[in-house]
Amino acid sequence: MKLPGTLDAAVVGSGPNGLAAAISLARAGLSVEVYEAAAEPGGGARSKRLFDSDVVHDICSAVHPMAAASPFLQQFDLDLCASEVAYAHPIDERTTAFAYADLERTCARLGADGSRWRRFMTPLIEHTDEITKTLLGDLRHAPSPRTAAYVASRALSAITNPFTGEEAPALLAGVAAHALGRMPSLVGGGIAVLLSHLAHATGWPIPRGGTQRITDALVAELEMHGGRVHTNARVTDVRELAHAKAVLLDLAPKGVLGIAGPLLPPQYRRALANVRYGPAAAKVDFLVSEEIPWREKELALAGTVHLGGTRAEVHAAENAVVAGERAEHPFVLLAQPMAADPSRGLPGKRPIWAYAHVPHGDPLDPTDAICRRIERFAPGFRDTILASRAIPASEFEAYNANYVGGDIAASAVSLRQVVGRPVLRWDPYRTPLRGVYLCSAATPPGPGVHGMAGLHAAERVLRNELGYRMDSRAGRSQ
Repeated sequence: MKLPGTLDAAVVGSGPNGLAAAISLARAGLSVEVYEAAAEPGGGARSKRLFDSDVVHDICSAVHPMAAASPFLQQFDLDLCASEVAYAHPIDERTTAFAYADLERTCARLGADGSRWRRFMTPLIEHTDEITKTLLGDLRHAPSPRTAAYVASRALSAITNPFTGEEAPALLAGVAAHALGRMPSLVGGGIAVLLSHLAHATGWPIPRGGTQRITDALVAELEMHGGRVHTNARVTDVRELAHAKAVLLDLAPKGVLGIAGPLLPPQYRRALANVRYGPAAAKVDFLVSEEIPWREKELALAGTVHLGGTRAEVHAAENAVVAGERAEHPFVLLAQPMAADPSRGLPGKRPIWAYAHVPHGDPLDPTDAICRRIERFAPGFRDTILASRAIPASEFEAYNANYVGGDIAASAVSLRQVVGRPVLRWDPYRTPLRGVYLCSAATPPGPGVHGMAGLHAAERVLRNELGYRMDSRAGRSQ
């Protein structure tokens, strides 16, 4: 691919982090262009009309607690819709746990554990800005002692379980399972702390009209500042971007090796090659004729439903896939977009989003396994299905090259790979190649639609290459 002219910065990959990096640089007055191999921008933040021209489905990410909390994305006028129930967790045929947006309502529903849930959540909610800024930061600066104490004590509580009933532990286990790793773990506990308290703070919303609206807003902002996105523009060798003064790679480590491997010093190249990828997601999009026929009718109000059973059952399922085995009863995340945004469907046509956690690279079609999990809590669900489309873990990488083997976190979220993500360096965004930086979810703060990895990488480019200083909350140069 021949790219004429001189450019201040080139970004490879147009996921939320790549676009955030490009926007931050363009706002500083730099000329920026983004090169995307796919036919449309967005990476994991894309939507399509799969089965009906009037019904939008989110292809990967659907529910966005970190988009609502992100210091970068909070600048944008995103129309985010929150459901009455942030997330819910059916435990068996008789018992369901609910995390309402309203903390007091949640506590009342948890009975004897309500006061414990309140003590767990209240300090986090009261200091959510500080906690969110820390956990979505570059993980290279010590938090305040107060923030460290709140997060560490509650991450440990999520592991040790201070509750007496089944509902509260199941709620936290379902959230911790978003880590896609061994359970219980300190990393899973940290994710449970972040995401569970956001349910009662900024919420677990969806963008009105679908996740694509986030990408559309980012592209519009970039273009307003003179940047451009090139689609169907695969970069196969970083030297194709020699016309750019700085290059930012919104790529998983495998992708970085693919376009820059021969140029990297052997030690850094080996470190990238040794990055471990984690368990995978296997996805099904459903078009259904009516609300899911939940045994517990109130589940219809939940934007997100965790189908995992008891805390012990969630742990068993997650540990099985970490070991490379298919769980007998896999953990399933399900989103009901119309619980928050009724405009997403039509009478008799409703989108449902669901994925199961499976072993890395698993080739099995997940449709039957996911349907069986839903049917346990909603008998008759299969009868409502009008159409469905599955993406096995082994095929997720074809949709988004950063999802190696179906690992939607761009590399395993383990304690070692949180501290040294993707390589143990003080500046994890800067590569040994002059002017070449990483900005994907494989860098801190890790996966999620928040744009913060792109913002942190852009900050390094401006400081190291051009002598700028940035406001790290807003991504504006000073």
